Amino acid sequence: MSKKFTARARALHYGVSGGALALTLMMAGGAMAQTAPAAQAADPAEAVVEEVVVTGFRKSLDAALNAKRDSVSSVDVIVAEDIAKFPDQNLAESLQRVPGISIVRDGGEGRAITVRGLGSRFTRVRVNGMEAVATTSDGASANRERGFDFNVFASELFSSLVVHKTAEASLDEGSLGAVVDLNTGNPMRGKDGFTMALSAQGQYNSLSKDLGPRVAGLINYRAPSGFWAASVSAAYSQQNQIESTNNTVRWAQARFNRVGTTNCFTTQNSGGSYVPSAACDQVALAFHPRIPRYGEVNHDRERLGVTGSLQFAPTDRTKLSVDGLYSKYTAIRNEKWAEVLFRSNERSINVRDYTIDSNNNLIKGTFDNAWVRLEHYERKLDTTFYQLSTNLTHEFSDRFKVQALAGFSKSDADIPYETTIIFDDRDATGYSYDYTNMKKPVLAFGTSISEPTNFQFAEFRDRPSNNTNKFKTFGLNGDWALTDAVTLKAGAVFRQFDLDLREGARDSTYCAAFTCAAGTYGAPVTSALTTNFTLSGAEAPAGTTTSWAAPNLQAATALINLYQRPLLVQAGNTRSVTEKDTGAFLQMDVKSQVGDLDYALNAGVRYVKTEQSSTGLNSGQNLTVDRTYEDWLPAANLVLYPMDKVIVRASAAKVMTRPNLGALTPGGSVDGFNYRITTGNPQLKPYRANAYDAGVEWYFARESIFSIALFKKDIASFPLSTSVQGTYASTGLPLSLILASSPAAANPEARAWTIGTTIDGKGASLKGVEFAVQGPFSFLPGFWSKFGGIANVTLVDSNVNYRVNGAATVADPRNPTTNAQLSFPQLVARDESSSLFDLSKRAFNATLYYEGDKFSARTSVAYRSGYTDAASDTGNVFEGYNSSINVDASMRYRVNDNFEVSLEGVNLTDEYRDRFTDLEANRNYEYNHFGRTIMFGVRYKM
Repeated sequence: MSKKFTARARALHYGVSGGALALTLMMAGGAMAQTAPAAQAADPAEAVVEEVVVTGFRKSLDAALNAKRDSVSSVDVIVAEDIAKFPDQNLAESLQRVPGISIVRDGGEGRAITVRGLGSRFTRVRVNGMEAVATTSDGASANRERGFDFNVFASELFSSLVVHKTAEASLDEGSLGAVVDLNTGNPMRGKDGFTMALSAQGQYNSLSKDLGPRVAGLINYRAPSGFWAASVSAAYSQQNQIESTNNTVRWAQARFNRVGTTNCFTTQNSGGSYVPSAACDQVALAFHPRIPRYGEVNHDRERLGVTGSLQFAPTDRTKLSVDGLYSKYTAIRNEKWAEVLFRSNERSINVRDYTIDSNNNLIKGTFDNAWVRLEHYERKLDTTFYQLSTNLTHEFSDRFKVQALAGFSKSDADIPYETTIIFDDRDATGYSYDYTNMKKPVLAFGTSISEPTNFQFAEFRDRPSNNTNKFKTFGLNGDWALTDAVTLKAGAVFRQFDLDLREGARDSTYCAAFTCAAGTYGAPVTSALTTNFTLSGAEAPAGTTTSWAAPNLQAATALINLYQRPLLVQAGNTRSVTEKDTGAFLQMDVKSQVGDLDYALNAGVRYVKTEQSSTGLNSGQNLTVDRTYEDWLPAANLVLYPMDKVIVRASAAKVMTRPNLGALTPGGSVDGFNYRITTGNPQLKPYRANAYDAGVEWYFARESIFSIALFKKDIASFPLSTSVQGTYASTGLPLSLILASSPAAANPEARAWTIGTTIDGKGASLKGVEFAVQGPFSFLPGFWSKFGGIANVTLVDSNVNYRVNGAATVADPRNPTTNAQLSFPQLVARDESSSLFDLSKRAFNATLYYEGDKFSARTSVAYRSGYTDAASDTGNVFEGYNSSINVDASMRYRVNDNFEVSLEGVNLTDEYRDRFTDLEANRNYEYNHFGRTIMFGVRYKM
C-alpha cells in the first residue's frame, strides 16, 4: 500500500465522512478557526492532522482545499480566515463563493441560496450539526417555508461552512440540493490560556448616506491541562439602507370605460354592456401596468449574535461539548409610494391617447378619471433564534467509538405591526405614463399630488403575525473499524419539527369603519395627516413627478385608533405543522486497492419515518389531518486515485425533500352554493429524486485545483397548484364544513366540485456541469507571484411541465349556448415547459487576490443569469429576475502580528435588481437599487 494512501487509510480507519474530515481540518486552524463536530461524524482530528496554522487568505484556501481532496463525498468548504476576510454582510454572501451556489438578494443583502439550480426549499441547513430553520420577513414577503434565511446571522459568528453536495447514508435526509453545515466555536483548538480577537468597522451606504457600526469579538480560554476550554464570541451591526425603486405590481389586460372618443360600454363608468370596437378591443387586449409607481423603501436593520462553547476532555478518549447560539435580528421596512391603481378600476377610467408596442404592451398613454393613490407602509420584524446542543464522544477502544447528540433550536419571527395607510384621489385627470424605457418609465400626475386636500383617507390595513419554528434533535452514532480497510457506521436519530403561524388583520375601507359624508369615499386629508416627500436616487427620467404628500403613519393611525381595533383571524395564514422524523442508517466505509489503483468508498442506506400532523382553518373550523410515510434512501460515494494529483469521483443516491409547509395546510374554504373548494393538500408526497454525480479533480500544484463535476437529478414528483374536478369525498374534508343552508349540504355528491389545491405533478429533471479552478500565481516572478485566482462556472438545465394561464385573445367573450357575456379577461390555459423555479442556467464566481507579508487585497465578481421564481398571474406566463453581476472588494494592511486595518466594498457597481413579469415579453415588475456599501475598520488579535 502506498504512503500516499496510508494517510487516507488512517483517516478512513476512524470513519471520516466527507463532512467530518472537512470539519477536522478546519478545527485544526488558528485561534479564529473554530468549529464544533458535525452531528453524525467522528472527530478524528488527532489521527488526521496534528497542527495546521491558518493565518492568511492563501493558507485558509489551502486548508479548505485539503478538506475537499480528502473527503469521500463531494464537499466544498470555507474556513474562518476566508469568511473573515471576504467583504460579506452575512452568511449567504459568504456562500456565494462556493462553486454551484448562487444567492437571492433581498433588501440589498443576500438572503437565501440555490445550489446547482435547486432553491432554498431543497437545501437543509445544520447549525453545529443540528437541523434548523431561521426565517425572516426582510423582503416584500415573509419566508414561511423550510428555506433558511442566512441574513439572520453575521458571518463573524462562524468559523466554517461546509456544503455537502452529494448524499451519504450517515448524512441527514431532507435535501435534494445540498446539506450546509454552519459551525461555531471549538475552544479546545485554541492555544493554552487566553486568546482574543476584536474587530470594529464603520459601514457607509451611498444611497442612505448612513454610517453604521459593525463590531465583533472573540475570547477563548484553554486550560493548560487540556481538561477544559471555553469561548464566547459576539457580533453586532446596525445599518440603514435605502432602496430606490419603480414597480408595476405586474401587467394585466382589462376593458376601459372609453378609448379616445369611443365609448366601450353602453353606460358610463359602471354597469351596462361592453360594446366591441377596434379601438376598445385593441386597448383591452393589450397589457398595461396594474399599479405603476415610483417609491422609496427604507431598510433599518440591527443584528446581534452571541455564541458560546464549553468543552471538557476528562480523558484522551472522552470529549464533551456544550454549544449555544443566540441571534437577534430586527428590521423595520418603511415604504412610500405615489401610484395609480388601474387594477380592478379600469371600468371607470378613460384612455385619452395610447401607444401599443410589438409585445402587445400599452406602453404609453394618457388617462382621465384615474385612481391616484398615495401609500405609506411600515413593518417591524423581530427575529430571535437560539440553539443549545450537547455533543458527547467516547472511544471505547482504538476501533470503536460512539457519539451522542442532543439539542433544540427555536426561530421566532414576530411582526408586531404591518401597517398601510392609503389616501386616494379617484377622479384625477391628465395622468400619463411612458414605459418606452421599460426600466425607467416616465410617470406624470396631471393633478397635484403634493396638495393634501386633493385626497381622501380611503383605506387602512394592519396585519400583525408570528411565525415560530422549533426543532428537537436526539442522535446516537457508532463507528466500528472492523479492519484497517473497513469501517462500519450506524446510528439513529429522532427529530421533532414544529411550525406555528398566526396572522390577524385590521383591514378596512374608511367608510366601512366610520361614517362618511354623502358622495365621499373617505375622510378629508389635511396637512396634519401628511409629510412632504421627495424621491431621490431612483434616476427617474425628466417629466416624472417626484414630490408628493406622503401619509403620516403616526398621525393617521392615531386618528383612527388603529391598534386598538379588533384583530380578525386571517384563516389562510393561521396554521401549524408538527413533524416527527425517526430514522436510522447503516454505512460501510472501505479503503483499499485494486491492483495499483487506490480507492475509497462509502455506501449505505438510511431509513426515515415521517409522522406529520397539519392543522388549518377551513370555513371557520379548526381542522387537523394526520399522515405517516416512510423512505428508504440508499447512497454511495466512490473515489479513485489513478495518479498522485488526480482524483475521480462518482456517487449515486436516492434523496428526498419534504413538501412545502404552506401547501400542507388543510385550511381553506368550502362553498356549498357553487360547489367550490379551496384548500391545501396535507397528503402531498415529498419531492423524491434519484441523484447522480461524477467528477474529476486535478491538484496540479500546491493550493491549486482544476475540477469538472457532472450532476443529474431525476425528480419523481413535483407538486403543482391546480384546479381539478372531483368528488367531495376525494378531499378528505369533513361534511361539517358545508354550510347547512347550501344545496350541497343535502347531497354533497350531486355534482362535481371544483377543487383549487396543490397536487403531485409529473416530476422534473435537472442536469448540469460545474467547472472550478484555483491557485496562486507562484510560477510568476517576484511581485506577481503573490497574486492568485479562484474561478468557477456552473451550467444547469432542467425541464418541468407547468399548467399556466396565458393572455386573453378576445375582448368580448360570450357563451355560445346562451349568448351571455362572460367576464373579461378569459385567460387561456395551456401546458408550458420551462426550468425549475429559482434555477439560473449559468452562474460564475471569480476572485483575484494578492497576498503579501503586510498588504493583501482581493476583488470578487458573482454572476447569475436570469431565472423564474413563480408562475405569475393576470395572463403573464412566469415571472422572475433578469441577470445580475455583483462586484465586491477588500484591502487589508497588517501593521504587526496583532493589528491590521481594512477597507472593503460591497456591490461596487451599484447593480440594479431587475424583476420581470412574463418570460417572453420581459415586462417591468420592479427595477431598484440599494447603493454601494463601504466598510472600513481595524482588527486586533492576541
